[in-house]
Amino acid sequence: MKLKSKITALCFGIVSIASTAQTNSQLKLWYDKPATIWNEALPLGNGRLGAMVFGDPAVERLQLNEETIWAGSPNSNAHTKSIEALPKVRQLVFEGKFDEAQALATQDIMSQTNDGMPYQTFGSAYISFPGHQKYTNYYRDLDIENATAKVRYTVNGVEFTREILTSFSDQVIVVKLSASQPGQITANVFMNSPIDKTVPSTEGNQIILSGIGTNFEGVKGKVKFQGRIEAKNKGGEVSASNGILIINKADEVTLYISIATNFKNYQDITEDEVVKSKSFLEKALPKSFDEIKKAHVAYYQKFFNRVALDLGSNDAIKKPTNERIRDFKNQFDPQLASLYFQFGRYLLISSSQPGGQPANLQGIWNDMVTPPWDSKYTTNINAEMNYWPAEVTNLSEMHEPFIQMAKELSVTGAETAKTMYNANGWVLHHNTDIWRVTAPVDSAASGMWMTGGAWVSQDLWERYLYTGDINYLKEIYPVIKGAADFFLDFMIMDPNTGYLVVVPSSSPENTHAGGTGKSTIASGTTMDNQLVFDLFSNVIKASKLVAP
Repeated sequence: MKLKSKITALCFGIVSIASTAQTNSQLKLWYDKPATIWNEALPLGNGRLGAMVFGDPAVERLQLNEETIWAGSPNSNAHTKSIEALPKVRQLVFEGKFDEAQALATQDIMSQTNDGMPYQTFGSAYISFPGHQKYTNYYRDLDIENATAKVRYTVNGVEFTREILTSFSDQVIVVKLSASQPGQITANVFMNSPIDKTVPSTEGNQIILSGIGTNFEGVKGKVKFQGRIEAKNKGGEVSASNGILIINKADEVTLYISIATNFKNYQDITEDEVVKSKSFLEKALPKSFDEIKKAHVAYYQKFFNRVALDLGSNDAIKKPTNERIRDFKNQFDPQLASLYFQFGRYLLISSSQPGGQPANLQGIWNDMVTPPWDSKYTTNINAEMNYWPAEVTNLSEMHEPFIQMAKELSVTGAETAKTMYNANGWVLHHNTDIWRVTAPVDSAASGMWMTGGAWVSQDLWERYLYTGDINYLKEIYPVIKGAADFFLDFMIMDPNTGYLVVVPSSSPENTHAGGTGKSTIASGTTMDNQLVFDLFSNVIKASKLVAP
């Protein structure tokens, strides 16, 4: 039995014998202070919607994401200039002139238009509570057993509580505000965004923020988005004016937050974001917070409760999570290890749901218009890493968005293979985005690597090994075969070794002894040899299994 299979079997076994341990363990990240920076906020997500909860008593900030808010619009960055340059670059590599080969590849093979679009934040919702600057008994948590967050504190003898979740079943973010005494909830609620030209407005009892993703590297921004918030109150009064919800002396308030875009698929952005945003909200509003929470938790736990990991615990569990992390190197804290393991599963469930987009470089959580590395899909390692836990921790359904992306990349990658290299099959370089661009991007030092299709295909094959689903294998067989077809056309013989090799290519971002120490591109790198051999082997096995 393979090691991974043993781990999977172990996980299934633990479920049957240790479900009580999971229920009783405190699977919470908790803190005794509000978040002061974004990295200290706590992530909630339902695959499509993301929220980072800061927990400040005076001004709660919910930094919000919707998975399809990206810059730009449908486009291809493939070009024909590479066809003439390719044999020259190869010759320079074979002659050991690596610096010259890399410079020419950067100039004539890398993208001549754009390097892919960035994933972008929707913005933030703020809930301002006058007089809550001075507080005591502060507590906030992220309960990864229920996929909910809570904030609790005391002001002038009144205990205030906030409960927040991103509903899987109702596709809205809901916030329940309550207090230990009646008439204590007074607050203003508003939204803003760092994206230019977003427009706040009011419609009846709802506040609205509308906008459009930005232009980027010459590609016009065309992703339209709209967010809406409405409040349901017990006691007191709620009104809306000038893009602000005004809550006055309520006993309890539930906020319903909806976000939608015009994105339909990577080729089509003709959805009506206004209709979608209204629809999500209108369907959720008749339901109470407790009704939404019950359905949300039931959906989430279908996946989360499949695996439990009990390593024991000690008094360390009584300390805030940040202190436990700080002290871990000097303190035996086995429960923190199991919490860390389950937190990884929580993040995958929360950022990758069937029918949606796969988890990008930051999952789904991003507060910037131009985030680090554009928060794209880095296919020379990071995109695959996001999904390494999917099968081994019994979250196979979470794999589906990645598989769908692979199918789409096989379409756009076929255009790139033919346009740039006059090759059959499909090619993927080291990066892609929501528009499924597949040409090489950035510079040759990092991007002159065309083995992404092989690595993605390895991931697809691994899923078959775990599930044994022959119908799934038939479904993805054209994808992995197309990846192999590309290498059959692209690989040539290295005159120095006599082997068929992928050239030019690289061991991503690693320099080698040739050139002046700045060169990464080479011929027949070990990484490529392994991935292509693995791809060919898997296609041969799969062809026999899917044969009629």
